[in-house]
Amino acid sequence: MIPITRRIALDDSELTESFTRSSGPGGQNVNKVETAVELRFDVANSPNLPDDVKARLTKLAGRRMTLDGVLIVTAQEHRSQDRNRAEAMNKLVELIREAAKPPPPKRKPTKPTKGSQQRRMDSKAKRGAVKKLRNLRPE
Repeated sequence: MIPITRRIALDDSELTESFTRSSGPGGQNVNKVETAVELRFDVANSPNLPDDVKARLTKLAGRRMTLDGVLIVTAQEHRSQDRNRAEAMNKLVELIREAAKPPPPKRKPTKPTKGSQQRRMDSKAKRGAVKKLRNLRPE
């Protein structure tokens, strides 16, 4: 089991790893060794995730989520397969932790205070008086 939060843990059998060759410069290591990791997690059919977390995770994942509800996390920053596996796992855990956070509460609408309303009206009147003085034409 992979611990995510106090109430959420993922089973290892829910994750599928596949390895490919990394892109970019690197010489023979990149050309011969399959170090890039593609980690797949079936969010839609996971029994360990609550429905609200699934919905937020789907929204957070964006393009990394397939139409079937499978989350794909890739890692190819490091030269070794083990470090890329750990990196992909960390990315997945952080994404799920972010989705597990409850949404912020809605803003409670407030009204301006009497004092702030009065100050606003006073400044408008003062500004209007200044503009009115500009239009006066002496004879």
